Amino acid sequence: MATITQVLHHVAFRTYICALLSLLCASPSAAETLRIYAASSMTNAVTSLVEEFKQQYEVDVTTVFGATSSLARQIEHGAPADIYIAANTKWVDHLIRQQVVNSDAVTNVASNKLVVASKQQGLKLDITQLQDWLTILSDGQRLAIAEPNAVPAGIYARQSLQSLDVWNSVNSKLAPTNNVRVALTLIEREEVPIGIVYQTDVHQSPELVVVAELPDESHQPIVYPMIRLTDHSTSVLFADFVTGVHGQAILSQYGFLPAKEPR
Repeated sequence: MATITQVLHHVAFRTYICALLSLLCASPSAAETLRIYAASSMTNAVTSLVEEFKQQYEVDVTTVFGATSSLARQIEHGAPADIYIAANTKWVDHLIRQQVVNSDAVTNVASNKLVVASKQQGLKLDITQLQDWLTILSDGQRLAIAEPNAVPAGIYARQSLQSLDVWNSVNSKLAPTNNVRVALTLIEREEVPIGIVYQTDVHQSPELVVVAELPDESHQPIVYPMIRLTDHSTSVLFADFVTGVHGQAILSQYGFLPAKEPR
């Protein structure tokens, strides 16, 4: 039969183990990896968010950037992601309908504006005048735009051009790309005279100028929903970090605006 001393030692040992497990569960392990999937237009901002986050927590972070649609399909087919930041609500709603995620795990973290950008200083464009578009896009010149049927930046751009009643005329003069960062590269390399990108893209490319801003009312609101795909401690910590004061300040540094419509 166990003595009282042995019993007390056993209880103390169990109490120690429980306390240790609680501490381990409350803070991320150094070996724990956080996997973040984010829209390509968020590349620079998310990279900075990750760097700041890693300074606070000993966490390995893996980032995957790409078109919102492509990332959503990967997640739908089982890609191992913990956090997904999209460039529109369409693909997030798709994942909710497919019961891949719960709507309670979605939070809008930022918004953006759509602009016409160029590397040509002094270029004039009245976006309401079709002839201005056609003059710039004459002689085989193209308008860089993210894929208008799938990529958020391209979808917004198409909506805006349709609202401005110039879409049918410029549709045949497009240079569609897999994501908005590629469209930005075409403008930077002067392979096209103009392109439609996000305000934040021009913010990170000082050699470009904003030729015109596309009206907010000409397209659906540009919002960035963040989904927490797992309940891992690192996922919760990162989601709280992004929506917190410091995370929002980092997004603002890269030209992002506050989220317009809380989900």
